[in-house]
Amino acid sequence: MVISEVARRAGLRSSTLRYYEQIGILPRPHRASGQRRYDETVLRRLAVIERARQTGFTLDEIKQLFFGFRDEVAASDRWRRLADKKLVELDELRQRVAAMQHVLRRMQKNCRCATLDQCGKAMLDGGREPR
Repeated sequence: MVISEVARRAGLRSSTLRYYEQIGILPRPHRASGQRRYDETVLRRLAVIERARQTGFTLDEIKQLFFGFRDEVAASDRWRRLADKKLVELDELRQRVAAMQHVLRRMQKNCRCATLDQCGKAMLDGGREPR
């Protein structure tokens, strides 16, 4: 398959495929008459990449999924190890989001500042919003 066919079937842009090759998460395809030629296995790899992206994995983490383990480590173990780390990260993110929501709700309810200078003064005075 040529790059445009792979891109169409995977629902991606050709530039995305070239970028994935550049950063090493897609193997470089062989070339015929100067064109990239892919076999069907590229679609399976792209399916794994897409699922990893949908679940919040970065491109570096996806690269680790493919290349960060010994060859004999099963795919299920690779997913499990990376998922364990990602779940901890997501729990921390959820806590940070909850804290931000709490502060924003408090500000909505209590802030009566006329100027940002007043807000800054209140923040320096210990987080109290001036009345």
